[in-house]
Amino acid sequence: MKNISRRNFIKNAFTMSAIPFTLSASLPTNNLRFIHITDSHMDLNDSNSIDAMELMVAFINTQYKELDFVLFGGDNFNNNTENNADAHKFKEIITKLHCPSYLVRGNKEANIDALPFETFSDIFLQKSALYAEGNDWLLEHKGYMILGLDSCIDNENNGSYTQKTLEFAEKTLKKSKPTIILNHHPYTNYWNTQNTKEIHKYVLNNTKETQDKLFSFPNLILTLSGHKHIDSVGNINTTKVLVTRGFIRPLDLDMYPMRYVEIIDNKIHEKMIYTS
Repeated sequence: MKNISRRNFIKNAFTMSAIPFTLSASLPTNNLRFIHITDSHMDLNDSNSIDAMELMVAFINTQYKELDFVLFGGDNFNNNTENNADAHKFKEIITKLHCPSYLVRGNKEANIDALPFETFSDIFLQKSALYAEGNDWLLEHKGYMILGLDSCIDNENNGSYTQKTLEFAEKTLKKSKPTIILNHHPYTNYWNTQNTKEIHKYVLNNTKETQDKLFSFPNLILTLSGHKHIDSVGNINTTKVLVTRGFIRPLDLDMYPMRYVEIIDNKIHEKMIYTS
């Protein structure tokens, strides 16, 4: 890779969209700004994937200095090394970010033969800002509730929420504060395939139950997912549902995708951004 300091970073890739939301509860007065990155698939056998992660850190630290945090949505690394070397390398890289970062697992990290959840938790989730129950966590920040929900089934590519996860999410939503959910598997067949095996692999398997239980809450304002590597912006009821293009799928040379989100004056603004 070329020297990162000589790059011409691209800050605005797509037109910014603003989505208003309304709540019966009092809205936070503080603005919230963060970046969502998913499916980076960092691999110690692929030096380009490591360079891409380093580029991401330099890009964010240079161009987005006022972030509250960065959210990583799973399949963060390929989990195919001995002694969890890729997990430790991933942590080493993201620790260089100027702001906190928080992770959920993807199906790659759910390969428990290589990385049991307890090890994933020890490496990434032992942060004082997080409240954890089982495989899920809650971050309270500026009046917002950010839920990191584990949608993985160990040693499988498909995903589903356990009853404990649904109960944890419901309990949080009943607090009536604006809530954001971060997970790996998307909630809808947004790419409109007719292939039932593909739907089973990529769409959250108990999405109907999940939508019935969680998406009826008006304070669920936003969800962030990945897994399919294809970008999508949609809605379920009053919830804005975002699926971010896989970081592993650059548009062009070194143009790795991420999603910038900010919530200002009761409106959700989001756009895709690319390193370059």
